[in-house]
Amino acid sequence: MAEVLLSLGSNLERERYILSALDTLAAHFGELSLSSVYESESVGFNGSPFYNMVVGIHTDLSVGELSRVLKQIEDDNGRQRNGPRFCSRTLDIDILTYDDLTGEVDGILLPRDEVDKNAFVLWPLAELKPEMLHPLRQISYSRLWADYNQNQKLWPVDFYWQGRQISVSAHRSD
Repeated sequence: MAEVLLSLGSNLERERYILSALDTLAAHFGELSLSSVYESESVGFNGSPFYNMVVGIHTDLSVGELSRVLKQIEDDNGRQRNGPRFCSRTLDIDILTYDDLTGEVDGILLPRDEVDKNAFVLWPLAELKPEMLHPLRQISYSRLWADYNQNQKLWPVDFYWQGRQISVSAHRSD
C-alpha cells in the first residue's frame, strides 16, 4: 500500500465540501491522517478565503487510478472545470506525494510543485508529517516550513469532523 498525501481546498461552502470530501475519502480509503484546517486568502485571484488541509491515505491504486477517483469526488461535489486555473471552487483535491515517487507518473507530476511554494500546502504538510523528507529536496517538511519566507496569510480554524475537533483556531495576526 502506498502512502499518499493529498491537499484539500474549498472556498465555496467551504465546511460543507471539506466535510463531504473527508467522508468520501474515508469511505474509499479507510483511516485518514489529518492536518488542521487552515483558512487562507485566495492566491492568484480575488476570491473569498479558502479552507485548506492535508490528508494522508493508504492505497493500492496506481497514481492514474487514484487521480481518476479524486476527480470523480471533485465532480460529485460540484467542481466546475470550465473556468480559469485560479478561480473559486467547491472542492480541489490534489495528489502532493505518492510514496517517494518523483517525475511524471500517469500524467501527474510528483511531488506536486506547490508543496514548498504555497503556505496553505506547506504548513499543514509540516504539521502532519514534520519529519518526512520532500522526495526531491530531501529536506524535512518541518525544515521547509521553518525556512519559508513568503507572505501568504493563513491561520488554523476550529473544525469538527465525525464528532471530533480536528483543528483549533489560533488568534489571527494580520
